[in-house]
Amino acid sequence: MIVWVNGAFGSGKTTLVEELHRRRPDALVFDPEHIGYVLREIVDIPTGNFQDLPLWRRQVAHMALGLAQDYERRPVLAPMTTVKAEYAEEIFGPLRTAGVAVHHFFLKVSPEVLARRIDARVHHADLARDEEVKRWCKAQIPLCTAVADALPADTVFLDGERSVGELADVVLARVDGVPRPGGG
Repeated sequence: MIVWVNGAFGSGKTTLVEELHRRRPDALVFDPEHIGYVLREIVDIPTGNFQDLPLWRRQVAHMALGLAQDYERRPVLAPMTTVKAEYAEEIFGPLRTAGVAVHHFFLKVSPEVLARRIDARVHHADLARDEEVKRWCKAQIPLCTAVADALPADTVFLDGERSVGELADVVLARVDGVPRPGGG
């Protein structure tokens, strides 16, 4: 099983995955961004976004499938902003075809809260680089919030302004099929 936690930068994807992992220590945490970092060292990325590389999407799908198949009793938790529906399908489609359950969650957070959260974090030790990363993340907010309605039909939308504990309750209830307090 793959639990893909999606949302804008600053929406709480990594925090939610950390909480899910705390509650399910048997789970594997797979950050698809690391594949992008590897590719940046090997090839040019004309758009600057490694998700635009078909190779990135194939490798993410392949790695997720390998983890799900080779460690089938362990859920795979993946925090990753994926805003293009066709890219999500290129990743999720092969997984589903192989019989892997994919649970796709999207954390909806207001643009104002996203900007505050991005500003509150330290992204890079170098202050100039940190400001550059913050500007880039904040520039993505309109795209990330606008595409929510174009994501796959089975995407579960979560109120990303709820507490991480409440969100984890909802996710685990959904993937385990067990009613939990807090609803959806």
